[in-house]
Amino acid sequence: MSANILLSKPGKTANGTVNLTGSKSECNRALVIEALSNGKVKVQNVSDAADAVTLSKVLSYKLQVAGDTEEPTTHNTQLTTVNIGPAGTAMRFLTAYYTLQPEEVILTGSARMKQRPIGILVDALRELGAEIDYVENEGFPPIHIKGNLEQKTNSVSIKGSISSQYITALLLIAAKLPQGLDLHIDGDLTSRPYVEMTLAMLEQAGIKHNWEGNVISIAHQEFKETALPVEPDWSAASYWFSIAALADEAELFLTGLTAYSLQGDSVITEIMANFGITSQFKDGGVLLKKEAKPISKKLFDLKKCPDLAQTVIVVCAALGHEATFTGLETLKIKETDRVAALQNELAKMGVKLIEDNETYTLDCGGKFIPERMFIKTYDDHRMAMAFAPLALLIPELEIEDAQVVEKSYPAFWTDLEKVGFKVEAP
Repeated sequence: MSANILLSKPGKTANGTVNLTGSKSECNRALVIEALSNGKVKVQNVSDAADAVTLSKVLSYKLQVAGDTEEPTTHNTQLTTVNIGPAGTAMRFLTAYYTLQPEEVILTGSARMKQRPIGILVDALRELGAEIDYVENEGFPPIHIKGNLEQKTNSVSIKGSISSQYITALLLIAAKLPQGLDLHIDGDLTSRPYVEMTLAMLEQAGIKHNWEGNVISIAHQEFKETALPVEPDWSAASYWFSIAALADEAELFLTGLTAYSLQGDSVITEIMANFGITSQFKDGGVLLKKEAKPISKKLFDLKKCPDLAQTVIVVCAALGHEATFTGLETLKIKETDRVAALQNELAKMGVKLIEDNETYTLDCGGKFIPERMFIKTYDDHRMAMAFAPLALLIPELEIEDAQVVEKSYPAFWTDLEKVGFKVEAP
């Protein structure tokens, strides 16, 4: 389904059961841990998100080479090109991963990936002793990585406000470094729950850590034999909370989700409570219900959950709720410049997202509901899914490049059909 789709929703109710795919964030971490453990760790419930599928394919060769031995038995000196397409997490994690492998690779990706910065991570890895060169533009993929890192130091610093994926990439390889790693985080830490997720999953795989102040320390140590189960994706769940918030009546059951999650995006339950959505955990999932409630919360700090930003901002815009948002610093270096993309698309319904330094405010004074609206997705899966719930309000909602959702939630359109949305060719 690579073409555009026309989305509509007869009636303004949403009822049904949804089975979500495994978390892309958890799965990508688990896959790297599995590869680094040389088979000791086994991933369960691998996500069918395109990013996870891509990473799994890249790493599967290494698993076959490594077998159950501590070190790979095949030393491949041939220069290999690894193209991970638009998979940003894979780019960051593999940049660190390949510094430990006995081979040279060119790591590249899509045109947009070549515009997404990697310099902060490369600088930290170089300080550790990695040999990494830029193939085209300084600070951006593609990069040439020479493996067999010879560690020069066990202490590096990295900015905490740019991307938690840089920090996670370093933490994932820390235990395999001969001297271990003391990682100093400079300044505020963006998306802290994602770093906590990484450390919790490493702990499940036998890797201990110490976190004092702004320093995370992981000694050289071995992985243990274990299984890493991947839970359903709370980021994917957020779109169903959005649907419930925009419906007149809603009762949606999302299977597999628990109240105690490693995923920071599980905070969507608290955020959407402001819009009258109750979350009841029972029967192996969570039941969402819509209750009439005036919206009073005016300030949303999304620093710890930036992947929820589009979802929450679109809901506020659709309801005419002139809220203010902070913690959006990382949005401009995602799959697209998400701030600009939101501004462009919200303008089509008369809503302005006004930027003032690092604070963003919705102006809904000119808001209107068009009979038909075209949503450009900018090669960004979250743009498609964040705007899709508007079909509850807009009779005909055309969404560009429907296939873009495969990056994190391939069954999204099918699941919408199961709860009464119409998905057609425009």
